[in-house]
Amino acid sequence: MNIKEFVENKLIALKFTEKVEDILSSEKDIINYIIKAILSKKFRKFKATPEYISHIHEVVENSVKNNLPIKFSFPFGAYKLWRLEETPEVDWAELFTLMYYARWLKPIAAVYKPGVIFDFCSDEIIVERLNNIPKSDTEIYAKSFDMLLDFLKKYLPENIKFTVTPIRSLYTPEEFEEDLKDKINKLEEKFGGLPVLGEKEKRMTELNVRLRAGQDADPFWREKTELLHQAYYIVNKRRPYNRAPDKIFVWVTSTKDGRSVSIGTTKTSIAKFWVGVGVLGKKDNSYIEYILSPSQLEKSDFLFEPISIDGLVGKNFSKIRVLN
Repeated sequence: MNIKEFVENKLIALKFTEKVEDILSSEKDIINYIIKAILSKKFRKFKATPEYISHIHEVVENSVKNNLPIKFSFPFGAYKLWRLEETPEVDWAELFTLMYYARWLKPIAAVYKPGVIFDFCSDEIIVERLNNIPKSDTEIYAKSFDMLLDFLKKYLPENIKFTVTPIRSLYTPEEFEEDLKDKINKLEEKFGGLPVLGEKEKRMTELNVRLRAGQDADPFWREKTELLHQAYYIVNKRRPYNRAPDKIFVWVTSTKDGRSVSIGTTKTSIAKFWVGVGVLGKKDNSYIEYILSPSQLEKSDFLFEPISIDGLVGKNFSKIRVLN
């Protein structure tokens, strides 16, 4: 099987679901089946807490009883890491992640007609200020991400819907600035100034921030960046939107509070798709999808292979890295 056949077969397979309705004779059976699919060990990378499992039960039960789609939320950076040559557009990492999430959601779609809504919550509003990524780059990324969602629609069951909601859309510009300033002030009071960073936290900041001229002349630039980062995470409308009572929160790794379904980004990867790249590894006579972080990429030996998939456009989809 060549790489084009592999990708096309994976895409076509998304459309088909197993017929299981006959074994689900009651609403209770459907609810239990959906919950089992959400928590499937085949996809889940980390355990959820018992409290969050109870929340999942509540969301599913209320959705089914009211004949509503089951809602999932997933916050993401909405940019491509500036260190990658793929920037500023989406690449195979985004496609592989979407395909993986679709495979996870398919069993639900097969038994529950209202299906699911999987909402990507975009943090684009803070990216320019936080990481010095030009707004023009985040606009290009958003356009390419929307293109990818449109491309994928024809391969998905009709009752699986991927959507994008920018945090920007929840505020007026003035409201957001006021909220962010308030959170910065509160954190400065809490920290007695700036947060104290460990070496790992400093390295993460250095990885993500594209330094402005002279920015690193300030010995506290990392701490100031992290202060802004933490302030943004607690603005009034972001967390309540993602953690709404009628939604299930999805993340790539475990969260500190364990209140998430942590499923990574592919079967074998937990690297976030917007700061990684999609590659293929050879497996017997086929391939397996990976998403590699910059550090993993540096340690990898790969070749670029040409590929063309009908309808899949953009500068990053005419070739793909294949691991040696």
